[in-house]
Amino acid sequence: MILRLVLGSLRARALTVGMTILSIALSVTLFLGVEKVRTGARASFADTISGTDLIVGARSGSVQLLLYSVFRIGNATNNVTWQSYQDIAAQDAVDWIVPISLGDSHKQFRVMGTTPEFFKRYKYRGDRDLDFAQGRTIGDLYDTVIGADVAKTLGYKVGDPIVVAHGLASFTEHDDQPFRVSGILAKTGTPVDRTVIVGLDAIEAIHVDWRSGAKTGTVTPTDVIRTMDLTPTAITAALVGVKSPLQVFRLQRWINEYPEEPLLAVLPGVALQELWQIVGLAETALIGVSGMVVVTALLGMMAMIFSSLNERRREMAIWRAMGARPATILGLLVAEAACMAALGAVLGTLLLYAALAVGRPFVDQAFGLWLPIEAPSVQETRVLLVVIGAAALASLLPALRAYRLSLADGMMVRI
Repeated sequence: MILRLVLGSLRARALTVGMTILSIALSVTLFLGVEKVRTGARASFADTISGTDLIVGARSGSVQLLLYSVFRIGNATNNVTWQSYQDIAAQDAVDWIVPISLGDSHKQFRVMGTTPEFFKRYKYRGDRDLDFAQGRTIGDLYDTVIGADVAKTLGYKVGDPIVVAHGLASFTEHDDQPFRVSGILAKTGTPVDRTVIVGLDAIEAIHVDWRSGAKTGTVTPTDVIRTMDLTPTAITAALVGVKSPLQVFRLQRWINEYPEEPLLAVLPGVALQELWQIVGLAETALIGVSGMVVVTALLGMMAMIFSSLNERRREMAIWRAMGARPATILGLLVAEAACMAALGAVLGTLLLYAALAVGRPFVDQAFGLWLPIEAPSVQETRVLLVVIGAAALASLLPALRAYRLSLADGMMVRI
């Protein structure tokens, strides 16, 4: 009976009720959308590197090591000698190890020297491999593979020449030894998209005529360089995979206590969590803003109920004449508000999933952000229930006014 009265009352004011439901739905869509983006960004962030058990570099902070070795942000405080790298590689627990050498750049994109093993071992977003959108991997000393963002920003295609600059933001270039684009990687949404990858021996090759960061004045022909031993003396960091997860902590402790030079081995997942906590303030601010949008929509609903009270005094007087108690009228208004909020929550959820179905491929391609389409989580369900409960609570103020009016009014209508 009461539900029928509520639905009939809402139908009688279909336009204003519909606009209120739409505003609540849009606010719910925004709030849940922000939550989806937040959890998607967090998952994508954590999946920047997968399948790597340890990251090894010179002793510094775990976040700093993660930033320069994975995200290409900042610089290493020191290098790891090639002898230390070989000692680590010789450990029984090590299944594979990939060296990384950073320091040079190409038009603001970082250049990373590594081995072909990198394309096989680097995984992201769970267990996804690097795929080539065009071309092939490094096959020659002066071959380079570029990320998707590098190719798109600079308009490169396979076969184009690339000249690497010495250091970052440097005007000195290794123009005597240009590289050639041999392959372009498919978009990954990771720092690899913004990286120019060359061979580890190529990093040594372009620095043959350099001493202490400056050119020596001599120019060694490339034919001669190709015949030289280009084994590096030091690297920036290394990615390590172990044979058994049970051996990770023992190997990490061995590396951190390595007596020949100060090294640091970090678990990528732990370092990523530490880094995420640093940027968590922006995450909290984003949730706060979207929460305020929901509050604003509920306040709009409360204002709508208030504004309609005078128009509904005859209606409430008739209810009283038919035997409805003041408490019943209060309950009807609260039920109307809860019903509008429930419809808004359902509509907002449907709008969110429709937007995800349409926009997810674009978001993944443009930003490398994977937004999963899953059933509402427990947390999201709680949010929807809180919205409905808050709507009922917000309606109490106009409902109490209607309660008092219904006590004073009879069948006489004030004009």
